[in-house]
Amino acid sequence: MSKPRKHIGKKFEAIHRSRELAVQFLYSIDVVSNPEQDFEKSINLFLNLDEVSKDDTPEVKNRCYDLASQVYSRKNEIDALLLRTVTGWRPERMVSVDRSILRLMVLEGFMEKTLPVRSAITEATKLANDFGTKESARFVNGVMCKIEKFFEQDKK
Repeated sequence: MSKPRKHIGKKFEAIHRSRELAVQFLYSIDVVSNPEQDFEKSINLFLNLDEVSKDDTPEVKNRCYDLASQVYSRKNEIDALLLRTVTGWRPERMVSVDRSILRLMVLEGFMEKTLPVRSAITEATKLANDFGTKESARFVNGVMCKIEKFFEQDKK
């Protein structure tokens, strides 16, 4: 007899929550955009704020930390990819929350490949629905699909 799917659901729920936190953090440092800002101090402060993550497990916080660190360190590389694939929308012109979601999901789905591409597109769209503007989900979905086509053409 197989195990109940509730356990699997909780695992994916925790992973999704770590992505939500990562998007919130990436958005916050993107909006402030202070070159003298210390990443380590900022992420630790963010993850220890009771208003933000008091109910989150250490596993969720650690995954958020890892995701945000990777995006932060590879931001220029991710933005260069966005610039090559999205016509008419330089990364700096995108809505900040959309840009944060795209950076995270491009990293996971296309660069690190820790998530299947279709799942990355779905997750990006869900995050955009939850945190973005009325048009964010459609925009983010379109950008992710263009990036998918770019990688498919690159393989050929």
